[in-house]
Amino acid sequence: MLEKPGVPIIARALKHTRRVAILDGDGAHTYGELLEAAEQVAFRLLGERDDLREARVAFCVPPGFSYSAVQWGIWLAGGIAVPLFPGHPLPEIEYELEDTAAASVIAHGDLEAKLRPAAARSRVALLSAGDLHRIGLPGARYLPKIEPERRAQILYTSGTTSRPKGVVTTHRNITAQITSLTAAWEWQEDDRILHALPLHHTHGIINALGCALWSGAACEMLPGFDAGQAWERFAQGRVTLFMAVPTMYVRLIAAWRNASPEKKSLLSRACRRMRLMVSGSAALPVEVFNEWQRITGHRLLERYGMTEIGMALSNPLRGDRRPGHVGEPLPGVTVRLVGEDGLPVQAEGEPGEIEVRGDNVFLEYWQRPEATRAAFHDGWFRTGDVALLERGYYRILGRSSVDIIKTGGYKVSALEVEEVLRTHPGIRECAVVGVEDPEWGERVAAAVVLDRGSSLSLEELRDWAKERLAGYKVPSRLACLDELPRNVLGKVTKPELKKRFAGEAGQG
Repeated sequence: MLEKPGVPIIARALKHTRRVAILDGDGAHTYGELLEAAEQVAFRLLGERDDLREARVAFCVPPGFSYSAVQWGIWLAGGIAVPLFPGHPLPEIEYELEDTAAASVIAHGDLEAKLRPAAARSRVALLSAGDLHRIGLPGARYLPKIEPERRAQILYTSGTTSRPKGVVTTHRNITAQITSLTAAWEWQEDDRILHALPLHHTHGIINALGCALWSGAACEMLPGFDAGQAWERFAQGRVTLFMAVPTMYVRLIAAWRNASPEKKSLLSRACRRMRLMVSGSAALPVEVFNEWQRITGHRLLERYGMTEIGMALSNPLRGDRRPGHVGEPLPGVTVRLVGEDGLPVQAEGEPGEIEVRGDNVFLEYWQRPEATRAAFHDGWFRTGDVALLERGYYRILGRSSVDIIKTGGYKVSALEVEEVLRTHPGIRECAVVGVEDPEWGERVAAAVVLDRGSSLSLEELRDWAKERLAGYKVPSRLACLDELPRNVLGKVTKPELKKRFAGEAGQG
């Protein structure tokens, strides 16, 4: 077995070889088994070479033991891990293979057949995950030395304004992101997290899986999110942590409401035994925060981060968790707000763009030096998100390019308008965007999903909203939809909504 691997998270696993690391559909797997499997992956990837020297190795593996064995094996061999999402269509997978110039792609089980055409068109070697981590004689004698500054991973942004960019993080970046969270959220080796998040985003890779394996904790991995299945796991009483996106909590609440009174009581008691429940990747509606607290006794811990920085802000583990706020800077992370003049915001309550500095911040956008330069301001990463400070806690107003609407000389936070619209008795879900307008610059446009049997006209909405919002914040466009367009993390894809409103007049 490995003696002194240069990758910090793998080195730490040597202290926990007999503890359970991952539970999946095939059972429980120890840290010792994970180390052995990762070593086999590394040796087979190396072949006769002594170091992959940052060759990009893509992998498409479902959640479970094999995912971590492949990820760790790529790192041990000196490669850059490029996780692919199994649910993506082939054109998106091909784009990532070609953009990274991947040396090979590792696929698991049935996914081999799906990826074979993409691998062939991109001229990338297709390898079987099962064959790679099967225990046997190594194909190399030594593993390369891995320095902290070596590139470790490329994750792709959502690409809402352009083609997705590859975000490159080093082993130092990943270590900083994980240690910041394990300290702030007090991870322990006796923890057990229920993991139902996608494994091609920071939320699933770093916050849930990475923190668990760094701490010697157990990670129970589900193939995907199912509210009923998650509740059953909670009821078993072994899970201590859960992390999800707001949409997941909405579905959990709906499943709880459909349960019998006896089952509701059992499920609520089970959640109260857990120590931490976290929400992220999208703004948590205050009504969801309040309803979850009523059902489970948990005040959800909301935090703020993105692919380029990991996590930057968090409500405290011990202390006041304010709904609608994302807390304070995490350990090792420096945050500031900057106004349109490029100068730091001085007054509390004054909005500004969030800028972040620290070892958690990514190295570069893959093969995009101009985009990398544009993303930084005097060494600070420019997030593009606008926030303000309220009594020491940050409150996100929205993304400057999507959620800050400039109408008639005013700036309107789409998130603020959404919070108000959610209190309408007939609205189940909503999203607000700015639509270009020659007179106003932009108009406030609302897309809503109504409760069954409800109806709503633009005039009715405006009359209701005028009693609760300043006139310039009241929507002047309305679209009633069956559902809101969302990405895999449940975040509303607002550029899609903008397209729906474009060219329409009045009520959509």
